[in-house]
Amino acid sequence: MPIEFAHSRRSTVGLEWEIAIVDRATGELASIGDRVLELLDAGSPGGKHPSITSELLTNTVELVSEVHTTIAGAVRDLEQQLAEVRAVIDGLGEYELICSGSHPFSQWYDQHLTDKPRYHKLIERTRWWGRNMMIWGVHVHVGLEDRDKALPILDGLLAYLPHLQALSASSPFWAGVDTGYASNRALMFQQLPTAGLPYPLADWAAYERYVGDLVRTGVIEDHSEVRWDIRPSPRWGTVEVRVCDGVSTAAEIAAIGALVQCLVEWMSTRLDDGETLTVLQPWYVRENKWRAARYGLAAEVITDVSGTEKPVADDLRELLTTLAPIAERLGCAAELQGVRATLDAGASAQRQLDVARAAGGDLRAVVAHLARELREGVASHGDHGASAR
Repeated sequence: MPIEFAHSRRSTVGLEWEIAIVDRATGELASIGDRVLELLDAGSPGGKHPSITSELLTNTVELVSEVHTTIAGAVRDLEQQLAEVRAVIDGLGEYELICSGSHPFSQWYDQHLTDKPRYHKLIERTRWWGRNMMIWGVHVHVGLEDRDKALPILDGLLAYLPHLQALSASSPFWAGVDTGYASNRALMFQQLPTAGLPYPLADWAAYERYVGDLVRTGVIEDHSEVRWDIRPSPRWGTVEVRVCDGVSTAAEIAAIGALVQCLVEWMSTRLDDGETLTVLQPWYVRENKWRAARYGLAAEVITDVSGTEKPVADDLRELLTTLAPIAERLGCAAELQGVRATLDAGASAQRQLDVARAAGGDLRAVVAHLARELREGVASHGDHGASAR
C-alpha cells in the first residue's frame, strides 16, 4: 500500500492544543463545544473557522496552528485562537476553559459524542474504553525534508518519550480518584487498538505494509487512524509527537514544542553526518513509559542500551545543554529554557496534587486552579518529589 509523504520544509513546526470547557459554578465538564464552534464559524469568512475544530467529545475544542518556522510563531498562533474561544466563552457567561490530561472528577457517562461518522465508528468498536477517553493532549508536528528519516527519527525519539511525558504529566485524577499516576492519560489512551507505543519497523516499505495489513483486515480505513504516541504524519510530511498530556499554559506548550523541534533537528543533523541514532530496546521503552506515567518528573528512566538509569529531571537538564546550539539555530533558545521553569515549578500533575491537598481534597479547587493557570500562567515555584523507579 503506497503512502505518499508530503513535501515539508525541514524543522518547520505545527502545534495542536486540546481545550476543555467547564461549568464555572460546578467545575463539571460542559458539553457546549458545538455551540462554541457555531459562534466561531458564524464570525469567520466563509462560515467556517480555519483553525479551531471539534474533537471526540463536545466538551472540547481543538486549536490547530498553521505551519511556522519558529515555536514562538506557532505559540502566538495558538494564543490568538485561544483568545477567540475565550471571547465566545466569556460572552456566554457561565463557562470557563481548562487544559490538563484529564478532568479531576467528571464522569464519562455524562459526556456527549461529537456527531461525526468516524467518532461513532470509533465508539461502536471500542465501547467502554472509547467512551472513557476524557483526555486532552498537546501534539507537536516537526517537518522532515526526507521521508526516509521519518522512522529512524521516530525510533530515536522513543528514548526521550518519558522525558516528554513526565514534563507534561497533568492527569493525576480520574473520575474523582487520585490514581497515584502523574499521567493516567498515558495508560488510558493506549487501550485503543492502534494507540500507544509504535512497533519497530525497518523502513518506509515496512510501514506501508503495516498500514496495508490493518486496512485489509478492517482495523483502520487509512493511516490517520494509527494513533501511536509518536508517529509519521504522511499528510503533512512530519513526525508527530502525541505523547504529551494537555498543559494549561502557553509557556509550557512553548517549552515542549521547542524540546521536540530541537530533538528532531538534532537527530536529523546526526543522520546527515552518517551517525546511527540510539534506539532503546522496546522493553526499555515500555518500562520508561510506565515509569514516567507513574512518577512524572520524579521518575528514574533507562537512558541507553546497556541499562544506565538516571533521574529524568537530571537527564532533561543535561539534554538542555546538548540541545542549546540547536535551539540557537532554530530561534527557540528562550522557549527551550522554559523546560527549566517546569522542572523548578513541578509539572501540572504535582501542582494539581498540591492544590487538592491544600483544599482538603476538594477537586473543584483543582478545576479552578487549572482555569486560573490557563488565564494567568503558573503562579508558584517549588521542588517536588524525589527520584523513584
